[in-house]
Amino acid sequence: MGDSRTTTVDQTKASRPITKRIALLDALRGVALVAMAIYHFVWDLEFFGYVTAGTAGTGGWRLFARLIASSFIFLAGYSLVLGHGAGFRPRAFMRRFVRIAGAAALISFATWFAFPASFIFFGILHAIAAASLIGLLFLRLPAPASFLAAGAALVAPLYLRSPLFDAPLLWWVGLSETIPRSNDYVPLLPWLGPFLAGLGTAKLLQPLLRPRQQSLANSESGRKLWIRPLAFGGRHSLAIYLIHQPVLIGLVYAFSLAFPAPAPDASWAYRRNCERACSLNNPAIDCGAFCGCTLTRLQEQNLFEDLNLGKIDVNSDERIARIAGQCTMDARSGD
Repeated sequence: MGDSRTTTVDQTKASRPITKRIALLDALRGVALVAMAIYHFVWDLEFFGYVTAGTAGTGGWRLFARLIASSFIFLAGYSLVLGHGAGFRPRAFMRRFVRIAGAAALISFATWFAFPASFIFFGILHAIAAASLIGLLFLRLPAPASFLAAGAALVAPLYLRSPLFDAPLLWWVGLSETIPRSNDYVPLLPWLGPFLAGLGTAKLLQPLLRPRQQSLANSESGRKLWIRPLAFGGRHSLAIYLIHQPVLIGLVYAFSLAFPAPAPDASWAYRRNCERACSLNNPAIDCGAFCGCTLTRLQEQNLFEDLNLGKIDVNSDERIARIAGQCTMDARSGD
């Protein structure tokens, strides 16, 4: 999902710049691919019911996912300098941009059919494509400008969220007050931050590292055995990104046909999901009391089963709103 090539000059053909790949950078991207596959495998296990609902989106796994996304985006920013720092190559840039943007559109199209309620409308590939265009503005600016802009991008969602960005056409910006539902939501803000940080880091480090990289590129001994498989994956990161998840889902699905996951306890799953959502949206109340109250009242009014089956719209059903209001007051009063 990035270009790990750095432009060098062949001494025999000074007028024709050539590019050599940096094995270590490809290997780092390969490590990120392995980490991503591990995370997606856990997501698949959760989807098919083999691990507890909410596992992949909470706690350490959530942090793990963000570190993976940050590493890919950081390396994409670093690679932009490698590919165009010595001189912008419009044809090479457009080829790479079209590949990434096309793959992003393919993912949106495929997930819209597979998961229409949570399809990927702006995931990591969308973010890398958009950040690459913005990154062109920083190629000729000093590294501190990139770092300052990166910091601004990272903190922007903390201070600039507004209902003006709640329109679906503006969700990609990342400043909406309501977080949209998606299986992979990587909005431009704050994720432009790691990209520009990678770009600025490359502008600082590449002048120091280039002589060593050129010497290693001419020496096979510079490529250690452990780097080779990871570097191979890094060189084909976009293809691996596109195919690995369908393969993993297919494997877990095939396993589920022979060894189905045990059916989860609906009441327990409801309380867990309710408490997680409550802690995010209503931190001022006792979420345990609130969720226990709503569960009891849903069961007493014979609404719980229909709710689990999706027969009730929680956003418009007055019975659900009434139960939520009553339980909110009870949780705040301590009853």
